[in-house]
Amino acid sequence: MKVWMVGTEMAPYAKVGGLGDVLGALPQALARIGCEVTVILPHLASIDAARWGLSPTGVSVRALIDGQWQTAEVLEANAPGTGRVRVLFLHHPAYFHREGLYGTPAGDFPDNAQRFAFLCYAALEAGARCAPQPDVVHSHDWQAGLVPFFLKAPEHYGSDPRFAGAVRVHTIHNLSYQGLFPAEVLPRLGISWAYFHHLGLEFYGLVNFLKAGLVYADVLTTVSPTYAREIQTFDFAWGLHGVLVERAADLHGILNGIDDRSWDPGNDGALVQQYSRGDLAARKHNTRALRAELGLPRDGRPLAGVVNRLVQQKGIDLLLGLEPRLEGLGLQWAILGSGETGYEAAVVDLVRRHPGTVAARIGFDDGVARRIYAGSDLFCMPSLFEPCGLGQMIALRYGSIPVVRRTGGLADTVRDVATPEGVGFVFEEPSPAALEGALERARALLANPSRTAAVRRRGMAMDYSWNASAGRYLEVYRQAAGRRPHRPLQ
Repeated sequence: MKVWMVGTEMAPYAKVGGLGDVLGALPQALARIGCEVTVILPHLASIDAARWGLSPTGVSVRALIDGQWQTAEVLEANAPGTGRVRVLFLHHPAYFHREGLYGTPAGDFPDNAQRFAFLCYAALEAGARCAPQPDVVHSHDWQAGLVPFFLKAPEHYGSDPRFAGAVRVHTIHNLSYQGLFPAEVLPRLGISWAYFHHLGLEFYGLVNFLKAGLVYADVLTTVSPTYAREIQTFDFAWGLHGVLVERAADLHGILNGIDDRSWDPGNDGALVQQYSRGDLAARKHNTRALRAELGLPRDGRPLAGVVNRLVQQKGIDLLLGLEPRLEGLGLQWAILGSGETGYEAAVVDLVRRHPGTVAARIGFDDGVARRIYAGSDLFCMPSLFEPCGLGQMIALRYGSIPVVRRTGGLADTVRDVATPEGVGFVFEEPSPAALEGALERARALLANPSRTAAVRRRGMAMDYSWNASAGRYLEVYRQAAGRRPHRPLQ
């Protein structure tokens, strides 16, 4: 099948969060099973054209935004990897050559509606002029939410023969980010007021880009089976409960994978000692080196790792809430992350008040992240909600035993050690006390080296590569192409 993907991030070119990992790996996995994949992205200032071999196509595309024609040059490259994936980049410096992708620490860019409406419209035109006619157009998250709408609206691409028969697929990576804008932006994007109603783009008086994807796509996917069920409940739907319940038959939860070629402790150059499931003794060298790197003493306490964004969703309040009992838990902590200013400051204060027990690096460093996965005894991920999560899968691959809350993809990937095939520790209630209970159970396991080694080996044996996930996406594409539901245009 010929598949186009439209999004904003793709590793290794640009990555802010999990979306970058998905667009870096899923197209490659689809290509390896026979799909012809084209990914269409904004050309960000951080993407060095010479380094990545970007070359001009000679094609320029344009869209009418704010009453003016905005034009982008189309560049191209072959994505590095084992699958043959072509990438088209939309070169529009005024929109995309900025310090941040979505905004600055002070907030989102005020013209994000215009920037990402342009991305959606121009991506379709760039694909139509530079790529084979698609069987599937697969858009990702709110920034590409208008793609299914533009493909369906007759005054845009809905009657364009270049897209005849193309299945519209939209993936929700995190429902809490929706792309909400004042209603008055609509005509500035070249979109008729006729679509501004509760069955279309309107959302409590605002324009909702993600809702556009949910309403106008043929098929919806999200990034784990449990999250697909959760977002059909009021508590997890962020106001879109009715839409998602209505589209339940078209919604598929497909677990994200990890790139097991990149995330491999037996072939990871960032580690001081590579190791495998059959050679766990070598793993201890990484634990000693990580303590030395972070300035933590070797005093016999197990080491718990955290590699995460420092935001409320990730359960950082639960971690901070452990402070009154932190020393009594008998653990050391290695924390790597960045996010909201208040959480960053709170973590720095935690280090100051508990030297020798907590070490942290604010920001993101791929090498440090890899060494935390390889050197930590436990990996803590107490998310309040988690669409999929990759950290727990990487931790399992590297033999760090995850401690997670039972939600979303965490529930789908980590079985509790209380079960015969358990690989981690799972708690239910989103509270510091429940997290503390899980950590105490983990400490008890770590006191038994033979049981600990057995749990590590089970986790390292689990296959969370993209192979199965890519096959599931291909199955969804084929089913959708076979039935081609034609919902009336609202």
